[in-house]
Amino acid sequence: MKFYHITDEPIKIYGLAVADKEKRQFWRVKPEIMDKWSTIQFLGKRAAGGRVRFKTDSAVLCVRMTLAQAKEDINIPLSGSAGADIYLGKGKSSEFLGYIAPALHTMDEISVEKTFLKKAGLETVTINLPRNDHLLSMEIGIDDGAALKAPDEYTVAKPIIFYGSSITEGGCASRAGNAYTSIVCRWLDADYYNFGFSGSSRGEKEFAQYIAHIPEMSAFVYDYDHNADSPEQLAETHEPFFKIIREAHCDTPVIFMTRPDTDKDMADSEKRRNIIYKTYENAVQNGDDKVWFIDGGKFFGEEGRGECTVDGTHPNSLGFMRMAQTVYPVLKECLKL
Repeated sequence: MKFYHITDEPIKIYGLAVADKEKRQFWRVKPEIMDKWSTIQFLGKRAAGGRVRFKTDSAVLCVRMTLAQAKEDINIPLSGSAGADIYLGKGKSSEFLGYIAPALHTMDEISVEKTFLKKAGLETVTINLPRNDHLLSMEIGIDDGAALKAPDEYTVAKPIIFYGSSITEGGCASRAGNAYTSIVCRWLDADYYNFGFSGSSRGEKEFAQYIAHIPEMSAFVYDYDHNADSPEQLAETHEPFFKIIREAHCDTPVIFMTRPDTDKDMADSEKRRNIIYKTYENAVQNGDDKVWFIDGGKFFGEEGRGECTVDGTHPNSLGFMRMAQTVYPVLKECLKL
């Protein structure tokens, strides 16, 4: 069996700002922005939203992965907090192959290896990287006589940018590919960046500027109202954040979303919803026809709402699927697909 590090050609890595084999750094945020505030110095080093992508005709696929730790998260199984999962094919025809994750929690560095069987024909392979624990290394093994080729370009090649809370980050999906961001971008065959930060996204001007400096994006989706300290703090930051993005990307579709778990405090949720809707309404009144609004309170539907979360807040796989089923057609519309 031949092994390749994920930084080797022709393998491609998507959704990360730093991919350094020697320093063992696979981060979704550049160090200069993490240095601006302490709350994301750990979270920015997560590989949430990162993907490894290639094509192979190997009938056997082996993955070796090393993590800095496999810390316990009471709401997420190890398959979701420290696991990487694998899909074959592209778009809505993608098929789940399996996942690799540590079998135990540990605060020490840990390595795991797993072998998967797939069809021998040439297929696109996408590995969704772990959400919680820092990736230090990953290698891919294929049969000695098998081909390894570069993946096709994404159908939506300019990345979709997501900014928001722990829900955006993927909490509490049972595995990386079950986060709504992963689902909708897999269905669209779209590249994307996941800038969801658990408890730490508060509409900071510095992060708006960081996103604004991304050269190209297909769409911008944001929903950080969960993390705002109060409706008043949300009102102070939400429209200014949008305006920074809009000034840099005047034609980029922007989707305003509100949090899905409105049941705990309906009055507070309504205040936050109205603030976000006001940003959308002001944009429309100013002639902006590249904006969309999604009321997150409708994500989980009326039936089975209690079955859509792990803890009353964070979606489980059912909750994320319902979110994806709502967001997907909106993204299709704004991307004109």
